[in-house]
Amino acid sequence: MKKTTRTKKNARLATALSGAAVVLTLGLTACTPGGPPAAALDNGDQGEITIAVFAGWPEGIAASELWSAVLEDEGYDVTLTDIDVAPGYSGVASGDYDLVLDSWLPDTHAAYLDEFGDDLTDLGPWYTDARNTIVVNDDAPITSLNELAANADLFGNRIVGLEPGAGLTKITEEQAIPTYGLEDMEFLTSSTAALLTELQAADAAGENIVATLARPHWAYEAYGLRDLEDPEGAMGAAEEIHALGSPTFDDDFATAGGWLRDFAMSDDELLSLCNLLFNENSGSDYEPLVREWMVEHGDYVDELTA
Repeated sequence: MKKTTRTKKNARLATALSGAAVVLTLGLTACTPGGPPAAALDNGDQGEITIAVFAGWPEGIAASELWSAVLEDEGYDVTLTDIDVAPGYSGVASGDYDLVLDSWLPDTHAAYLDEFGDDLTDLGPWYTDARNTIVVNDDAPITSLNELAANADLFGNRIVGLEPGAGLTKITEEQAIPTYGLEDMEFLTSSTAALLTELQAADAAGENIVATLARPHWAYEAYGLRDLEDPEGAMGAAEEIHALGSPTFDDDFATAGGWLRDFAMSDDELLSLCNLLFNENSGSDYEPLVREWMVEHGDYVDELTA
């Protein structure tokens, strides 16, 4: 049975905004499961597993919801806990959580690996083409970051960003802005929810917008976005998304660890799941949508625990 410490009123991942839907800010709830441990499963693994889910990160939410359903079907008692990135890393490293599925390496989450890496079990990458990007509406008059400074007025002289402490924000501030001479543009940092609101509003009004975004993301399809070319490589190369376990993960979950080490998602698989959860539907109950996706991708799902 799955337990979720996600705040239910915060519908669609900070949120998926379809039509005129209002974006709600995700509540962040961290808790440590209590009570006696579940009995060991027939496969030798502990019966309870707690997954830390980085709030506001769609690919991680999608992968966590998928694995929650898969593990439930294998007899595990699963708890999903929404949490910010820093306490998520520290919680997995300390063993308060067993697993997190959204570690961006080698750049975006480098600081957390430097701090906690010795106490984490790296289960390997499951997605290998993650990118930090700066995007514009797909009919914008420029195609490259080296054109942005000269055309800043066409975008209201501003770049819309994520949270001030996000890795993508740091890369934009420390690398992209000085590399492309964008210091005269206002760099707005607030929250993922605020950024999605801006993207929706610009799309509805047919206005130009420039914003930071990480690929993969359902917003590309929802709001008609494309990446600006980065000829200087200021936003960094493609990254991998890794699953990380607690220090004792291999002892506690030897069987599940084997499944997770073999886990991989293609662009089509990941984006179709994200689009279903955060774009085509509304609401905070992801499980029935994940179950629907699993039926449609039965061969793929069967291989996850083969």
